[in-house]
Amino acid sequence: MNTRMIARHAGASLIAALAASAPLMAAADSMIPTNLMVPATQRLALAAHASGVQIYDCKASKDDPARFEWVFRAPEADLFDESGQKIGRHYAGPTWESHDGSKVVGETRARDDGPDANAIPWLLLAAKSTSGDGILAHTVSVQRVDTVGGKAPSGGCGQVQAARAREARVPYSATYNFFVVAEH
Repeated sequence: MNTRMIARHAGASLIAALAASAPLMAAADSMIPTNLMVPATQRLALAAHASGVQIYDCKASKDDPARFEWVFRAPEADLFDESGQKIGRHYAGPTWESHDGSKVVGETRARDDGPDANAIPWLLLAAKSTSGDGILAHTVSVQRVDTVGGKAPSGGCGQVQAARAREARVPYSATYNFFVVAEH
């Protein structure tokens, strides 16, 4: 190889190495729909993988009591850090609770159907309340992205199921990004 070719390969290798070491959030940001982006005044404090179920109940429709449908009740999932260690849980509220005792309850601000039509939507939530002194205590926003599964069953809900207090527990996974106010 001549010197020019070696320099070109070395430059390409350096660019590849720098790109690989860039924060993963930068790559993730490019995939997040605009309406789910957090303000520049916030920074990522924790990205947690959730694995569990979305729970639905078979109930009479609000619009037509003679028609029955699956109605979302609550999530039930474990939260894991990037090394796969269980760090908390996610449940009704919606609430995320860390093993360190901190907790955040959110309310939906925006949604996007996401790239998978068979998965629950991606969300941006604002913290309604926080508690404790740990990792979730100062959360101001939560993003739910990279969803897999979790949608209500497409059929099988009727008066008979409703009378039997029928529920559906649909497996899902997602990434929850927890944001705090960025310090200047």
